[in-house]
Amino acid sequence: MKLESTIKCPECGFEKEETMPTDACQIFYQCNSCGSILRPKEGDDCVFCSWGTEKCPMEQDGKSEEE
Repeated sequence: MKLESTIKCPECGFEKEETMPTDACQIFYQCNSCGSILRPKEGDDCVFCSWGTEKCPMEQDGKSEEE
């Protein structure tokens, strides 16, 4: 399971590698560059699934919150 993901802000393009939480989906993320608050795209459970290079650990394990 991968716990590191590079999240990219859709507003300014800033990228930062982050360690993802393993016990829950992260539904908010604040960009360190422009301050935008990122939220998951429709149909995704967390910001890493929408804006990261890796799906969140919950999704990697097949244990998304919708199940």
